[in-house]
Amino acid sequence: MSKTTLAFLGGDPAFSTALHVGRPNIGDRDAFMRRVEEILDRRWLTNSGPVVTEFEEKLAEQLQVSDVIAVCNATVGLELATRALGMSGEVIVPSFTFIATAHALQWQETSPVFADIRKHDHNIDPLAIEALITEKTSGILAVHCWGRPVDIEALNVVAKRHNLKLLFDASHAFACDYHGQPVGGFGEAEVFSFHATKFINALEGGCISTNNPELAEELRYMRNFGFRGYDDVGFLGVNGKMNEISAAMGLTNLESLERLIAVNRENFDSYQQAFADFPGLQFLPAPENDAFNYQYVVAEIYEEECPLARDELIDVLWEENIFIRRYFYPGCHRMEPYRSQSSTNDRQLPETDAVCSRVLVFPTGETVNGDAIRQVSGIMFQAIEQAKEVKLAIEKRSNA
Repeated sequence: MSKTTLAFLGGDPAFSTALHVGRPNIGDRDAFMRRVEEILDRRWLTNSGPVVTEFEEKLAEQLQVSDVIAVCNATVGLELATRALGMSGEVIVPSFTFIATAHALQWQETSPVFADIRKHDHNIDPLAIEALITEKTSGILAVHCWGRPVDIEALNVVAKRHNLKLLFDASHAFACDYHGQPVGGFGEAEVFSFHATKFINALEGGCISTNNPELAEELRYMRNFGFRGYDDVGFLGVNGKMNEISAAMGLTNLESLERLIAVNRENFDSYQQAFADFPGLQFLPAPENDAFNYQYVVAEIYEEECPLARDELIDVLWEENIFIRRYFYPGCHRMEPYRSQSSTNDRQLPETDAVCSRVLVFPTGETVNGDAIRQVSGIMFQAIEQAKEVKLAIEKRSNA
């Protein structure tokens, strides 16, 4: 489709400016710049400065936990948490997740064992975990996919029954609740991402939240090379610290939390309305009774009902600089190095494979509004109408 198509649909040619999933939110630019100026004046740029400390305190208050440890990114956060918890051997993890979840384990020479997911929420299936537990299993690393919390109660039962550590990748789930309680205080610890693509970002960054003070103390040492004091190294550690500028962006975005959620919610509702009659497209619903961040607008395309396949629709939109995505295709178990490993190359994960073939994730955030969403839907509706016309023409020629 061309830019004249956009004009035909009532769009502004300026709409050809790219729309992306996860385009960064900025928050109050002036407030951020004031913080940056203060940081530069202090000349305290890293090493647990006052802005990082303030960010950690505000996060602990938001998450209702005793301790938050800010880190340079969530991947390092996962690596630190798994090591501090003594996870080794094998850890059960969903395959339907960003590859960093699996890599964080493998990088620690701990083997991720991939479990299937539930169809209705794309989260790890507690019933699938039991069959994967062996004498080598040391823990479960569950992911709150799309911000929808996993079945924490069921996972707690499994973990306690088998004496396993329970860690959560909460990268999607900031400001989300589970049965009225904020995600962040469950299991041994939870790890959040503040990458630029997250609705609350710190340019690049993450944090580990926990209600275990001893674990928190160890994690603080580990993120700073293991230093417990001047010339006193007590743990194996890395440089996992968050810098002051990142914390300044995190604080600035955190101050805009309610507004950003409201923007996401408005976009979520606009997508439901704009695609109400789109054949074969079903949006993943928001939780009914718990707080939710609406960070991801996720749909599935059922190709038996839609004239165009999921990937054909993606191609149409990418041609118009609308970068809809197909997370987390094709699943971690079908990526390297896991695809070639004998322990995973025959693993059957039917729900994961099915969801990977259907998922569409739409752009949202501050750079998206109702007009843009209606134009996206207009392009998709026109694409399927053209596909119907082509199919009808082919059928006529076949019957002639």
